[in-house]
Amino acid sequence: MSQPSSHTTTDFGYERVRREDKARRVRGVFDSVADNYDLMNDLMSGGAHRLWKRFTLSITGLRPGQVALDVAGGTGDIALGLARQVGTQGLVVLTDINAAMLAHGRDRLIDAGHVRGVECVQANAEQLPFADGSFHCVTIAFGLRNVTDKQQALASMRRVLKPGGQLLVLEFSKPADALRPIYDAYSFRLLPLLGRLVAKDEASYRYLAESIRMHPDQEALAAMMREAGLEDCRYHNLTGGIVAVHRGYRY
Repeated sequence: MSQPSSHTTTDFGYERVRREDKARRVRGVFDSVADNYDLMNDLMSGGAHRLWKRFTLSITGLRPGQVALDVAGGTGDIALGLARQVGTQGLVVLTDINAAMLAHGRDRLIDAGHVRGVECVQANAEQLPFADGSFHCVTIAFGLRNVTDKQQALASMRRVLKPGGQLLVLEFSKPADALRPIYDAYSFRLLPLLGRLVAKDEASYRYLAESIRMHPDQEALAAMMREAGLEDCRYHNLTGGIVAVHRGYRY
């Protein structure tokens, strides 16, 4: 029996799965972790994820009255920051492919008093249901590595940018050599342990650790963004390269 080719399979952590199966399996992971997602982010990063997101928000360049899109926005912390930047005269659209995560994001925005000027849309990053040139800024934070076709998602996000608009990708990346032994021990020992003890789901957090290792490194992702048609692409390493913020423009 012939083995599936690389054109019909993709990575799900360290496992190879059929491309059509990855979205379903990722959905299962986030259905499982949704209720504990924010708590686990704080525990896993020691709160550093808040600083990484704050830096990302600081370089959006958004002004009151503008329009922004947060893709794979999960529980809505980036979207909340964008909403504060564009104000009630602007618009922020929060999307996620996972209904459970999107519900948490919607609730967070409402609880923070953002009812006007925000919308929540269940959508696949690879096929965003918005017109060309709709947004001044598009963000995706810790979501790209879970997408089946990352290149298609980047092209989709570039398509919905207005001319002069900016895409910001916040994602785990390749840390400096000196950090790798500690980072590996953390990722493959502590992270699954926290998943088991706090979220009662070791397997999902093991997948999340593996998905970080399978994600393109800084230079590879920058090249993918250029291939998607984005220009002036660059990145900022944070916490020794454990995380990077990539940015590119549609001109």
